[in-house]
Amino acid sequence: MNLQVRDKEFVVLVGPSGCGKTTTLRMVAGLEEITSGEITIGDRVVNDLPPKDRDIAMVFQNYALYPHMTVYDNMAFGLKMRKFPKPEIQKRVQDAAEILGIHELLRRKPRQLSGGQRQRVAVGRAIVRHPKVFLFDEPLSNLDAKLRVQMRVELKRLHDRLETTAIYVTHDQVEAMTLGDRVVVMKDGWIQQVGEPLELYGRPANKFVAGFIGSPAMNFADVTIGEANGAMWAENPGMRIKIPAAQADQLRRYKGQAVAFGIRPEDLHVATGADAQDNVIDAVVDVVEPLGSEILLDVKVGPTVMVARVEPTVRVKVHEPMRLGLDPERFHFFDNKTEAAI
Repeated sequence: MNLQVRDKEFVVLVGPSGCGKTTTLRMVAGLEEITSGEITIGDRVVNDLPPKDRDIAMVFQNYALYPHMTVYDNMAFGLKMRKFPKPEIQKRVQDAAEILGIHELLRRKPRQLSGGQRQRVAVGRAIVRHPKVFLFDEPLSNLDAKLRVQMRVELKRLHDRLETTAIYVTHDQVEAMTLGDRVVVMKDGWIQQVGEPLELYGRPANKFVAGFIGSPAMNFADVTIGEANGAMWAENPGMRIKIPAAQADQLRRYKGQAVAFGIRPEDLHVATGADAQDNVIDAVVDVVEPLGSEILLDVKVGPTVMVARVEPTVRVKVHEPMRLGLDPERFHFFDNKTEAAI
Protein backbone atom coordinates (compact mmCIF):
# COMPACT_ATOMS: atom_id res chain seq x y z
CA MET A 1 0.00 0.00 0.00
CA ASN A 2 1.01 3.58 -0.60
CA LEU A 3 -0.59 6.15 1.67
CA GLN A 4 0.30 9.58 2.98
CA VAL A 5 -1.44 10.83 6.10
CA ARG A 6 -1.23 14.59 6.45
CA ASP A 7 -0.28 16.39 9.67
CA LYS A 8 -3.18 16.66 12.18
CA GLU A 9 -5.42 14.60 9.88
CA PHE A 10 -7.91 11.97 11.09
CA VAL A 11 -7.66 9.06 8.63
CA VAL A 12 -9.92 6.02 8.92
CA LEU A 13 -9.03 2.61 7.47
CA VAL A 14 -12.22 0.69 6.72
CA GLY A 15 -13.00 -2.63 5.09
CA PRO A 16 -14.35 -6.12 5.80
CA SER A 17 -12.69 -8.50 8.28
CA GLY A 18 -9.34 -9.79 7.07
CA CYS A 19 -8.65 -6.97 4.60
CA GLY A 20 -5.45 -5.84 6.33
CA LYS A 21 -6.57 -2.80 8.36
CA THR A 22 -5.20 -3.92 11.73
CA THR A 23 -2.04 -5.34 10.15
CA THR A 24 -1.40 -1.93 8.58
CA LEU A 25 -1.91 -0.22 11.93
CA ARG A 26 0.38 -2.70 13.70
CA MET A 27 3.07 -2.06 11.08
CA VAL A 28 2.91 1.67 11.76
CA ALA A 29 3.13 0.91 15.49
CA GLY A 30 6.09 -1.43 15.00
CA LEU A 31 4.24 -4.50 16.30
CA GLU A 32 4.52 -6.20 12.88
CA GLU A 33 7.67 -6.29 10.76
CA ILE A 34 7.40 -4.97 7.22
CA THR A 35 8.91 -7.01 4.40
CA SER A 36 9.70 -4.04 2.17
CA GLY A 37 9.04 -0.33 1.76
CA GLU A 38 9.31 2.55 4.19
CA ILE A 39 7.30 3.94 7.08
CA THR A 40 8.03 7.54 8.00
CA ILE A 41 6.58 9.48 10.92
CA GLY A 42 7.35 13.16 10.40
CA ASP A 43 10.84 13.24 8.88
CA ARG A 44 12.02 10.00 10.50
CA VAL A 45 12.09 6.62 8.80
CA VAL A 46 10.94 4.31 11.62
CA ASN A 47 11.32 0.90 9.91
CA ASP A 48 13.92 -0.31 12.40
CA LEU A 49 12.77 1.56 15.50
CA PRO A 50 11.07 -0.40 18.30
CA PRO A 51 7.49 0.66 19.16
CA LYS A 52 8.55 2.62 22.26
CA ASP A 53 10.77 4.94 20.19
CA ARG A 54 8.23 5.73 17.45
CA ASP A 55 6.35 8.40 19.43
CA ILE A 56 2.97 6.78 18.86
CA ALA A 57 0.14 5.89 21.26
CA MET A 58 -2.25 3.03 20.56
CA VAL A 59 -5.79 2.42 21.81
CA PHE A 60 -6.80 -1.23 21.55
CA GLN A 61 -10.15 -2.90 21.01
CA ASN A 62 -10.04 -4.66 24.40
CA TYR A 63 -8.78 -1.53 26.28
CA ALA A 64 -5.73 -3.47 27.66
CA LEU A 65 -5.90 -1.87 31.13
CA TYR A 66 -3.94 -3.25 34.09
CA PRO A 67 -6.64 -4.74 36.38
CA HIS A 68 -4.64 -4.34 39.62
CA MET A 69 -3.94 -0.60 39.10
CA THR A 70 -6.19 2.39 39.68
CA VAL A 71 -7.32 4.52 36.75
CA TYR A 72 -4.74 7.14 37.74
CA ASP A 73 -1.91 4.56 37.75
CA ASN A 74 -3.06 3.08 34.44
CA MET A 75 -2.92 6.52 32.84
CA ALA A 76 0.37 7.44 34.48
CA PHE A 77 2.16 4.13 33.85
CA GLY A 78 3.72 5.01 30.47
CA LEU A 79 5.02 8.33 31.80
CA LYS A 80 6.50 6.66 34.93
CA MET A 81 8.32 4.16 32.71
CA ARG A 82 9.81 7.10 30.80
CA LYS A 83 10.98 8.66 34.08
CA PHE A 84 8.85 11.80 33.83
CA PRO A 85 8.95 14.00 36.97
CA LYS A 86 6.02 13.43 39.36
CA PRO A 87 4.45 16.93 39.05
CA GLU A 88 4.48 16.63 35.23
CA ILE A 89 2.80 13.19 35.40
CA GLN A 90 0.15 14.54 37.77
CA LYS A 91 -0.57 17.54 35.54
CA ARG A 92 -0.88 15.44 32.38
CA VAL A 93 -3.16 12.84 34.00
CA GLN A 94 -5.39 15.54 35.55
CA ASP A 95 -5.61 17.40 32.20
CA ALA A 96 -6.55 14.23 30.31
CA ALA A 97 -9.11 13.25 32.97
CA GLU A 98 -10.63 16.73 32.71
CA ILE A 99 -10.91 16.51 28.90
CA LEU A 100 -12.52 13.04 29.07
CA GLY A 101 -14.77 13.71 32.07
CA ILE A 102 -13.31 10.87 34.18
CA HIS A 103 -11.98 12.99 37.05
CA GLU A 104 -14.06 11.24 39.69
CA LEU A 105 -12.92 7.79 38.50
CA LEU A 106 -9.18 8.22 39.07
CA ARG A 107 -9.15 6.16 42.31
CA ARG A 108 -11.21 3.27 40.92
CA LYS A 109 -9.95 -0.02 39.49
CA PRO A 110 -10.97 -1.06 35.93
CA ARG A 111 -13.37 -3.74 37.21
CA GLN A 112 -15.46 -0.98 38.85
CA LEU A 113 -15.95 0.80 35.51
CA SER A 114 -18.46 0.39 32.69
CA GLY A 115 -17.32 -0.33 29.12
CA GLY A 116 -17.60 3.32 28.12
CA GLN A 117 -15.59 4.45 31.15
CA ARG A 118 -12.84 1.89 30.45
CA GLN A 119 -12.72 3.11 26.89
CA ARG A 120 -12.20 6.68 28.11
CA VAL A 121 -9.38 5.54 30.40
CA ALA A 122 -7.68 3.76 27.48
CA VAL A 123 -7.94 6.96 25.41
CA GLY A 124 -6.70 9.00 28.39
CA ARG A 125 -3.64 6.77 28.70
CA ALA A 126 -2.85 7.58 25.07
CA ILE A 127 -3.49 11.35 25.46
CA VAL A 128 -1.08 11.85 28.38
CA ARG A 129 1.80 10.73 26.17
CA HIS A 130 1.35 13.72 23.79
CA PRO A 131 2.33 11.43 20.91
CA LYS A 132 2.96 12.42 17.28
CA VAL A 133 0.37 9.87 16.11
CA PHE A 134 -2.67 8.25 17.73
CA LEU A 135 -3.49 4.73 16.50
CA PHE A 136 -7.00 3.42 17.24
CA ASP A 137 -7.80 -0.25 16.62
CA GLU A 138 -11.62 -0.66 16.57
CA PRO A 139 -11.90 1.10 19.95
CA LEU A 140 -15.71 1.25 19.98
CA SER A 141 -16.60 -2.26 18.86
CA ASN A 142 -17.18 -3.56 22.42
CA LEU A 143 -19.69 -0.83 23.30
CA ASP A 144 -23.47 -0.92 22.91
CA ALA A 145 -25.07 0.99 20.03
CA LYS A 146 -26.08 4.11 21.98
CA LEU A 147 -22.71 4.45 23.67
CA ARG A 148 -20.90 3.99 20.38
CA VAL A 149 -22.69 6.98 18.89
CA GLN A 150 -21.88 9.04 21.98
CA MET A 151 -18.19 8.01 22.00
CA ARG A 152 -17.97 8.70 18.27
CA VAL A 153 -18.99 12.31 18.87
CA GLU A 154 -16.53 12.57 21.78
CA LEU A 155 -13.63 11.20 19.72
CA LYS A 156 -14.37 13.72 16.97
CA ARG A 157 -14.48 16.55 19.52
CA LEU A 158 -11.28 15.27 21.13
CA HIS A 159 -9.43 15.25 17.82
CA ASP A 160 -10.51 18.81 17.04
CA ARG A 161 -9.22 19.86 20.45
CA LEU A 162 -5.90 17.98 20.48
CA GLU A 163 -5.07 18.46 16.77
CA THR A 164 -2.93 15.31 16.67
CA THR A 165 -2.58 13.04 13.65
CA ALA A 166 -4.77 9.95 14.06
CA ILE A 167 -5.18 6.67 12.18
CA TYR A 168 -8.35 4.82 13.10
CA VAL A 169 -9.31 1.28 12.11
CA THR A 170 -12.92 0.10 11.93
CA HIS A 171 -15.12 -2.29 9.95
CA ASP A 172 -18.13 -0.02 10.58
CA GLN A 173 -18.59 2.24 7.59
CA VAL A 174 -20.94 4.61 9.48
CA GLU A 175 -18.12 5.18 11.99
CA ALA A 176 -15.69 5.73 9.12
CA MET A 177 -17.92 8.26 7.38
CA THR A 178 -18.66 10.29 10.51
CA LEU A 179 -15.14 10.35 11.98
CA GLY A 180 -12.72 10.54 9.08
CA ASP A 181 -11.31 13.63 7.38
CA ARG A 182 -10.37 11.07 4.74
CA VAL A 183 -11.37 7.42 4.50
CA VAL A 184 -9.25 4.59 3.09
CA VAL A 185 -11.35 1.67 1.81
CA MET A 186 -9.43 -1.63 1.79
CA LYS A 187 -10.08 -5.08 0.39
CA ASP A 188 -7.78 -8.14 0.43
CA GLY A 189 -4.77 -6.05 1.47
CA TRP A 190 -5.19 -3.49 -1.32
CA ILE A 191 -6.40 0.09 -1.12
CA GLN A 192 -9.53 0.45 -3.26
CA GLN A 193 -10.06 4.19 -2.87
CA VAL A 194 -8.93 7.09 -0.67
CA GLY A 195 -11.07 10.20 -0.33
CA GLU A 196 -13.29 12.40 1.79
CA PRO A 197 -16.41 10.59 3.04
CA LEU A 198 -18.86 12.30 0.68
CA GLU A 199 -16.54 11.76 -2.28
CA LEU A 200 -16.53 7.99 -1.62
CA TYR A 201 -20.29 8.06 -1.23
CA GLY A 202 -21.03 10.12 -4.34
CA ARG A 203 -18.25 8.97 -6.67
CA PRO A 204 -17.15 5.43 -5.76
CA ALA A 205 -14.18 4.23 -7.82
CA ASN A 206 -15.52 0.70 -8.21
CA LYS A 207 -18.37 -1.65 -7.38
CA PHE A 208 -16.79 -2.80 -4.10
CA VAL A 209 -16.54 0.74 -2.69
CA ALA A 210 -20.06 1.53 -3.95
CA GLY A 211 -21.47 -1.51 -2.14
CA PHE A 212 -19.42 -1.06 1.03
CA ILE A 213 -20.02 2.64 1.69
CA GLY A 214 -23.62 3.56 2.50
CA SER A 215 -26.23 1.89 4.69
CA PRO A 216 -28.34 0.13 3.47
CA ALA A 217 -25.95 -0.84 0.68
CA MET A 218 -26.29 0.31 -2.92
CA ASN A 219 -28.68 -1.73 -5.11
CA PHE A 220 -27.11 -3.45 -8.12
CA ALA A 221 -28.81 -4.86 -11.21
CA ASP A 222 -27.40 -6.49 -14.35
CA VAL A 223 -28.53 -4.48 -17.37
CA THR A 224 -27.81 -4.42 -21.09
CA ILE A 225 -26.98 -1.12 -22.76
CA GLY A 226 -29.00 -0.33 -25.89
CA GLU A 227 -29.77 2.65 -28.14
CA ALA A 228 -33.22 3.65 -29.41
CA ASN A 229 -34.97 6.87 -30.48
CA GLY A 230 -31.70 8.79 -30.25
CA ALA A 231 -31.21 7.90 -26.55
CA MET A 232 -29.23 5.32 -24.59
CA TRP A 233 -31.14 2.81 -22.45
CA ALA A 234 -30.31 0.32 -19.70
CA GLU A 235 -32.64 -2.66 -19.57
CA ASN A 236 -33.27 -6.11 -18.16
CA PRO A 237 -36.45 -8.23 -17.91
CA GLY A 238 -37.83 -6.08 -15.05
CA MET A 239 -36.90 -2.54 -16.04
CA ARG A 240 -36.02 -0.17 -18.83
CA ILE A 241 -34.52 3.19 -17.86
CA LYS A 242 -33.20 6.08 -19.88
CA ILE A 243 -29.54 6.90 -19.35
CA PRO A 244 -28.97 10.64 -18.71
CA ALA A 245 -27.16 12.54 -21.48
CA ALA A 246 -24.18 13.19 -19.17
CA GLN A 247 -23.52 9.43 -18.90
CA ALA A 248 -24.66 8.39 -22.39
CA ASP A 249 -21.32 9.19 -24.08
CA GLN A 250 -19.38 7.06 -21.59
CA LEU A 251 -21.77 4.14 -22.03
CA ARG A 252 -22.01 4.22 -25.82
CA ARG A 253 -18.96 1.93 -26.12
CA TYR A 254 -20.83 -0.68 -24.04
CA LYS A 255 -23.72 -0.85 -26.52
CA GLY A 256 -25.09 -4.41 -26.66
CA GLN A 257 -23.05 -5.40 -23.60
CA ALA A 258 -24.02 -6.18 -20.01
CA VAL A 259 -22.94 -3.79 -17.25
CA ALA A 260 -23.83 -3.40 -13.57
CA PHE A 261 -26.29 -0.63 -12.77
CA GLY A 262 -26.24 0.81 -9.25
CA ILE A 263 -28.61 3.08 -7.36
CA ARG A 264 -28.78 3.85 -3.64
CA PRO A 265 -31.95 3.09 -1.61
CA GLU A 266 -32.42 6.81 -0.85
CA ASP A 267 -32.47 7.61 -4.59
CA LEU A 268 -35.63 5.52 -5.07
CA HIS A 269 -39.01 7.02 -4.16
CA VAL A 270 -42.70 6.31 -4.64
CA ALA A 271 -43.43 7.46 -8.20
CA THR A 272 -45.64 10.53 -8.70
CA GLY A 273 -47.06 12.25 -11.78
CA ALA A 274 -43.99 14.52 -11.79
CA ASP A 275 -41.65 11.60 -12.58
CA ALA A 276 -40.58 11.10 -16.18
CA GLN A 277 -41.94 7.71 -17.30
CA ASP A 278 -38.45 6.83 -18.59
CA ASN A 279 -37.24 6.63 -14.99
CA VAL A 280 -40.11 4.74 -13.36
CA ILE A 281 -40.02 1.01 -12.62
CA ASP A 282 -42.72 -1.47 -11.58
CA ALA A 283 -42.00 -3.35 -8.38
CA VAL A 284 -43.66 -5.78 -5.98
CA VAL A 285 -43.21 -5.25 -2.23
CA ASP A 286 -41.47 -8.17 -0.53
CA VAL A 287 -40.66 -6.90 3.00
CA VAL A 288 -41.64 -3.69 4.85
CA GLU A 289 -39.24 -2.45 7.56
CA PRO A 290 -40.61 0.58 9.46
CA LEU A 291 -37.77 2.41 11.26
CA GLY A 292 -39.74 5.38 12.60
CA SER A 293 -38.02 8.19 10.68
CA GLU A 294 -38.17 6.20 7.43
CA ILE A 295 -39.37 2.92 5.94
CA LEU A 296 -37.16 0.44 4.12
CA LEU A 297 -38.94 -1.53 1.42
CA ASP A 298 -37.44 -4.69 -0.02
CA VAL A 299 -38.96 -4.93 -3.49
CA LYS A 300 -38.70 -7.25 -6.48
CA VAL A 301 -38.08 -5.57 -9.82
CA GLY A 302 -38.28 -8.43 -12.32
CA PRO A 303 -35.44 -10.80 -11.32
CA THR A 304 -33.72 -8.16 -9.16
CA VAL A 305 -34.26 -7.51 -5.44
CA MET A 306 -33.83 -3.85 -4.42
CA VAL A 307 -34.17 -1.79 -1.24
CA ALA A 308 -35.95 1.58 -1.31
CA ARG A 309 -35.76 4.10 1.52
CA VAL A 310 -39.09 5.98 1.59
CA GLU A 311 -40.96 8.50 3.75
CA PRO A 312 -42.54 7.17 6.97
CA THR A 313 -45.97 8.26 5.70
CA VAL A 314 -45.91 5.70 2.84
CA ARG A 315 -48.44 2.91 3.38
CA VAL A 316 -47.87 -0.30 1.41
CA LYS A 317 -48.51 -3.97 2.09
CA VAL A 318 -46.42 -7.05 1.34
CA HIS A 319 -47.02 -8.53 -2.16
CA GLU A 320 -48.57 -5.25 -3.27
CA PRO A 321 -47.48 -3.85 -6.66
CA MET A 322 -46.07 -0.31 -6.66
CA ARG A 323 -44.23 2.10 -8.93
CA LEU A 324 -40.87 3.54 -7.98
CA GLY A 325 -39.23 6.64 -9.40
CA LEU A 326 -35.44 6.71 -9.82
CA ASP A 327 -33.34 9.87 -9.52
CA PRO A 328 -31.49 10.03 -12.89
CA GLU A 329 -28.77 12.26 -11.40
CA ARG A 330 -27.77 9.39 -9.11
CA PHE A 331 -27.23 6.51 -11.54
CA HIS A 332 -23.99 4.54 -11.27
CA PHE A 333 -22.66 2.09 -13.85
CA PHE A 334 -19.81 -0.39 -13.43
CA ASP A 335 -17.83 -2.45 -15.92
CA ASN A 336 -18.68 -6.14 -15.40
CA LYS A 337 -15.12 -7.39 -15.95
CA THR A 338 -13.04 -4.82 -14.03
CA GLU A 339 -15.84 -3.64 -11.68
CA ALA A 340 -14.47 -0.10 -12.16
CA ALA A 341 -16.93 2.80 -12.32
CA ILE A 342 -17.81 3.84 -15.88
